Parts: sequence; C-alpha cells; structure tokens
Amino acid sequence: MAYIYAVRCNFADAAKEEAWNAWYSGPKLAQMLAKPMFLTGQRFRATGLEQRRQYLALWSLASPEAFTTPEYTSDWGFFEWAPFITDWSRDLYEMPAGSDPAQFAAGDGEALYLAAFEGMTEAAADAAMQHAAAARPGVTWLKAVGLDKHSPRLGLRRLTDASWRPAAPVGAAGFSETIFTPISVCARAAERV
Repeated sequence: MAYIYAVRCNFADAAKEEAWNAWYSGPKLAQMLAKPMFLTGQRFRATGLEQRRQYLALWSLASPEAFTTPEYTSDWGFFEWAPFITDWSRDLYEMPAGSDPAQFAAGDGEALYLAAFEGMTEAAADAAMQHAAAARPGVTWLKAVGLDKHSPRLGLRRLTDASWRPAAPVGAAGFSETIFTPISVCARAAERV
C-alpha cells in the first residue's frame, strides 16, 4: 500500500519567494527524502483553473508511520520561512490498491490536475466525487486517511498536455480544480539497506 502526502500553500513575500523555492526544491526536498518511508517528492506551481493555493508538494510514502519516526519529528517544518506560509494544508491520502504513486510524476511539458473537496464532510465529498468522477475520466480518486483532512477526497491526474482543461464545470460547492506544472523534478529517495 502506498500513500500520498499533499502539502498546499501560498507564500506571502514576493521578495523572498525565489529563495524559498530554491530551498524547498533543493535542500528541503533532499532532507525529506532522506527520512524513513518517504519514497518520492515533487513540487508544483498552480498555472490554470482555480488557483487558491499556488504551491503543491506531493510526496509518496510507504506508510503513515513516516510521520512518527524520530527523523521526521526532529526537524520537519518550514523553519525560517514559516512566517510567510499562508493557506497551508497538509493531508495524507491512501492510494487505491495496486496503484503506483509514480503515475503522478510530471515531466517537462506535463502538468498535474488536482481536484479538492475543501471543507466538505466525507459524505458530501463522496456525493460530489461521484459526479466529478463521471465528468473527469482518468482521474485517480484518493481518500484522506490522516493529518488535517482539509479535503476528505482528492483527485489527481498527470496530464501529458499542460494546456488540458476540463470540458464542463462540476458545480459542487467546495469543489475546486487546479492545474499545477512542475517546478522540480520528481526526486526519489536513495535506496536504503
């Protein structure tokens, strides 16, 4: 079983944003992937549809226990950048059985579609997801299983054409869609002995 850890946020200081992105896509990415049970990580920036949160970090994990290891609890966070992080959410999602989290890794010229059900109950998100699933073929629908559960369901689809847009709106209150393009490579953890 694999898990997706989705961190979404905005950055509130334009003068420091480039330095923050260099840190997050470089040293921070490497730091997180050195921790037990973190498998992959990639960063994205919103470029289409609704852009409530500009940044997305998508991590794949081997287990939710990744958040309880001493390596994780001793030094996680945004450090000196924390005062500039706004609209922050972090949610843990379970991948469907047999799914490969690498299916969400986006390369040059590609993008990632994300559908969220912000602030909905699980029942409301399930009902909206049924409609969204019919209108958005090819999306993998994930269930929140941990952390803050800002969105009880999440839809992800790697887009080989970054200009793709959905044909029609879903129209459910709290349902949002964003197209993200990669601002880092999909980095993988070094193999551990």
